[in-house]
Amino acid sequence: MQSQIPDIFQIPLINYVLLASILFIIGIVGVLIRRNALIIFMSVELMLNAVNLLLVAFSSYRSDPAGQVFVFFIMAVAAAEVAVGLAIIVMIYRNIRSIDVSLLDKLKW
Repeated sequence: MQSQIPDIFQIPLINYVLLASILFIIGIVGVLIRRNALIIFMSVELMLNAVNLLLVAFSSYRSDPAGQVFVFFIMAVAAAEVAVGLAIIVMIYRNIRSIDVSLLDKLKW
């Protein structure tokens, strides 16, 4: 007779940590290397989702729902961030006809 093991425990925790680390590193590389504002924006969201993945994995392994509840609040803030960020990107494109961040020297003194 097999015992009922939750699915989350069949995959070791280190696999979740490695996946989240890889996603976070891809996000960092995207922010540092790319000049397109949309790609930078997506890279920041990728880093945010990597942190969310870790929060869910750790809270599931500890059987504590606090981490998963915290993820819902992070996702709500991220939705607002997407709306504001895309509005800023659209306004930048309307003003300078490009979303290349190297052309944003008009924001300097």
